[in-house]
Amino acid sequence: MTFSLGTPPLFDALSSARNVLIAGAGGGFDVYAGLPLALALRERGAGVHLANLSFSELELVDRESWVADHVVAVTPASVSPDWYFPEGALSRWLHGHDLPSTVYAFPPLGVQSLREAYRYLVERLELDAIVLVDGGTDILLRGDENELGTPVEDITSLAAVAGLDVPVKLVTCLGFGIDANDGVNHVQVLENIAALDRAGAYFGALSFPVRARKRPSTAMLSPTRPPPRRTGQASSTGRSRRPPTARSGTCSSPGAPAAAPCS
Repeated sequence: MTFSLGTPPLFDALSSARNVLIAGAGGGFDVYAGLPLALALRERGAGVHLANLSFSELELVDRESWVADHVVAVTPASVSPDWYFPEGALSRWLHGHDLPSTVYAFPPLGVQSLREAYRYLVERLELDAIVLVDGGTDILLRGDENELGTPVEDITSLAAVAGLDVPVKLVTCLGFGIDANDGVNHVQVLENIAALDRAGAYFGALSFPVRARKRPSTAMLSPTRPPPRRTGQASSTGRSRRPPTARSGTCSSPGAPAAAPCS
């Protein structure tokens, strides 16, 4: 791939993809971190689909929404009594903005079962690219850092996607710095990014200036949040079920460090 200042390497890597799945890797609201990329790719003519490793009680979702053993196709018509349902809120928001509104959701699974769920979507949607999205940057940690944040779901998603036969597999992060709440040392994150760059596996960083919020395509990036939640609610996996607050731009790489490659 030849570098050009006029084309960010991330978009160059996805330039030939016709059908792209943007999937939240770490559960909760991670899929929301993929919306800027999803909208940008749709503007370029790519077919874009959304998925998320879910912390919702998916077994409560109406059976009509289940399209495979471990895959729920959440639409605006999907019904769940769970007060915490980010995928449902996102689907309704997409529908309200005349965008494709299906959000696929996976229950927390082991690597093999999650890989089969992804493989189902690869065949159903004829995917030629998968982009895993992390709200935060702990997906870039290798395991030898001082603190690892909340790595279980990220590692599971990385391992599941690494075993798929898909031409393009990437990892992106939104919100550098927000993992400080989980003890992550971001100097070590930067060291890992530098290591990726030395290996030719770093595709640069993007950010939105404040004035970009005035544009329709970026002003639409924040779906309305569901009703107020109980403070400090945690999922069975230990990760917070509250949405992350992004404070900076997007860093991207074609894979995780060597401990858990995605490419």
